[in-house]
Amino acid sequence: MNRAPDHLPDQPLDHPPGHRPGHPGDRPGDRPRAALRLDAQASGHPVGILDAAARAERRGMDRLVVAETAYDPFLQLARAADRTSTIELATGIAVAFARTPMTLAYEAWGLHAASGGRAVIGLGSQVKPHIEKRFGMPWDRPAARMREYVHAVRAIWHSWQTGERLRFRGDFYTHTVMTPVFSPDPVPAGAPRILLAGVGPLMTRTAGAVADGFLSHPFTSVAYLTGQVLPGLAEARAGAEADGAAWTARPFEITGNVLTATGRTEEELHANRAAVRERLAFYASTPAYRPVLAQHGWEDLQEQLHHLSVRNRWQKMAALVDDEVLDTFAVTGPVEEVAREIHRRYAGLVTRLSVSLPDDADPELGLDVLAAVRALG
Repeated sequence: MNRAPDHLPDQPLDHPPGHRPGHPGDRPGDRPRAALRLDAQASGHPVGILDAAARAERRGMDRLVVAETAYDPFLQLARAADRTSTIELATGIAVAFARTPMTLAYEAWGLHAASGGRAVIGLGSQVKPHIEKRFGMPWDRPAARMREYVHAVRAIWHSWQTGERLRFRGDFYTHTVMTPVFSPDPVPAGAPRILLAGVGPLMTRTAGAVADGFLSHPFTSVAYLTGQVLPGLAEARAGAEADGAAWTARPFEITGNVLTATGRTEEELHANRAAVRERLAFYASTPAYRPVLAQHGWEDLQEQLHHLSVRNRWQKMAALVDDEVLDTFAVTGPVEEVAREIHRRYAGLVTRLSVSLPDDADPELGLDVLAAVRALG
């Protein structure tokens, strides 16, 4: 299988938009040397994306993140590029295996070019039923496939950026044809950064080995982050550095994605807290997330919730998530209180922060929390 080029094909001549010298996180788990970067989440709904992007930039957020749910994040972020000028624009996540590396490379390059070099590509694998039964794409050996996927995308981008011949042959993907008529123009800022999401040890180590950063899942506790995620990232990153991997010359990002319930009134806080409890019940019912609960000795809870989920007993599931579980995986309370607790838990562990609110929550609350975190330094 081809390795990524040993030089830095996507290293810009200067700092790309949104990047500041001294970016924290040279090694996963190192204490950041600068303030936390703050990432605003947006739903990606076509009706609200432009206002969300403009609002996030106006309030000083470092990055706008759009997940792939009902709408294509690349399309919506490309629209947001026309309404903004400085904020980074990130997929968080785009479903990698729903696309070939070539398809992903074109979408990401188009966003990067349209935004003046502000794109950041967050990728995730999704789960097997979605890949096979929703997208109709192959699923096997996801960690190995993702490792090769990232190498393939970088090889394609390198060809476009330098004009060198494309020669990528791997176990899962082959890309050897690229003529000038199909090659986009180079981007002055260089190729985008690639971030990978993961929960289990194999995908976490894949992120440390081949990516420019790691996207933490919302269903992650501080104990799981420090006990499992950060050591796995650090070990894999050290191995990539020892191999002389080109991308290790860039700082490694770690994004903490914090489940958050807040509100301006007791009624709003109560509703958002209940919604977060329901989301936790859904996450905890998923067999793939069992190791996260196992970190706390709560394997029995996963079995109970999974048993109810396969019988569509969704209403009863949230009642099994008691306050101890809720407060372990989420931060709840008034805005200022939530900001202090998030800062206490995550400052020094991650380089970036994002808050994950309930779907029906006022998105301005997320910006309020992040602004309050920034005020804490």
